[in-house]
Amino acid sequence: MSRIGNHSIQVPAGVTLEIAKNNHVTVKGPKGQLGFTFDKNIGIKLENNEISVTRPNDSLRIKALHGTTRALLNNMVIGVSEGYTKVLEIKGVGYRAQLKDAKTLVLNVGYSNPVEMTIPEGLTIEIPKNTEVHVKGADKQMVGEFAANVRKVRQPEPYLGKGIRYRDEHVRRKEGKTAK
Repeated sequence: MSRIGNHSIQVPAGVTLEIAKNNHVTVKGPKGQLGFTFDKNIGIKLENNEISVTRPNDSLRIKALHGTTRALLNNMVIGVSEGYTKVLEIKGVGYRAQLKDAKTLVLNVGYSNPVEMTIPEGLTIEIPKNTEVHVKGADKQMVGEFAANVRKVRQPEPYLGKGIRYRDEHVRRKEGKTAK
């Protein structure tokens, strides 16, 4: 076991943390504000710019919540201080992305009509090249979910490699049919 829940979290300068009585934690920083209500059985304490997460007993459910709570808190602190980014690449002849306005992403990926996607509140989309999409935000879950939804519009296919993929993703290529 990794026992990740036993490690403390360092709170960087410029980040404030508030813990309410019902274990609702609000984290504020330069990149935004995030809040989440954790299980009431898990203890969360802030002392000397360090967050410590404790558990009352060693039952299986509480042990799982202990590590999960620590990981979620760490993601919140990193999100409001540094932010998260997912980079998507678009491969294919004529495939491209563009921003219609600040709230709409338009993808031309081989369908008869362009696919328009509404950008959720709290995320920013940058398109440095028309074949590259950068999804940025403070909430790790929201960034990953929107990037996955963009990828789902046209997943990379194994024969020609066309489609939308993550920058570090490797697509296994298959050999095409051969004539006898």
